[in-house]
Amino acid sequence: MDHVVPPIDRPRGPLRRFAWRYSRKNMGGVADPLRALAHHSGVLMANGALEMLVAKRWKALDHHLQWLALQATSSAIGCSWCIDFGYYEGMQTGIDPRKVRDVPRWRDSDVYDEQERLVLEYAEATTSTPVMLDDDLVRRLHASFTDEQIVELACWVALENYRSRINAGLGLESQGYSSRCELAPV
Repeated sequence: MDHVVPPIDRPRGPLRRFAWRYSRKNMGGVADPLRALAHHSGVLMANGALEMLVAKRWKALDHHLQWLALQATSSAIGCSWCIDFGYYEGMQTGIDPRKVRDVPRWRDSDVYDEQERLVLEYAEATTSTPVMLDDDLVRRLHASFTDEQIVELACWVALENYRSRINAGLGLESQGYSSRCELAPV
């Protein structure tokens, strides 16, 4: 599929130049979602502010559980850009390569502990339409997480839904991040 809007290659203006520098520093290059959102300075600024605030303030949930929630959500939606970048991020941050590989088939994998399975189940259940959240899942969440952690988990899933829907809606596809890893995605 072609991009819905052409990615901007050369940043003009201080906001775009800052965004390009930030992306290069944090993602190893200019991310295609940024290049697409740069068509609208208000959207670019709002997204940038959100992502920077999230990176600094959402710390209640363990990083690898955050990552599992993000990857399960993007896998459920089928956003190839998000799956690709998530794979890369998992490998770069030291998540067990078997866990990185097995997210799409987590139910059949033996590499996840019960808390990780709970995060994966929750991400999948709350990404589905309609949301498939039942009393048993809520009870198990409360047995494993604080209220603050549950709120943050819900927000990680919602944020990845937001990101994935934007990327898919703009026709963005894998940017080749996973090819920079030692293992190829399955």
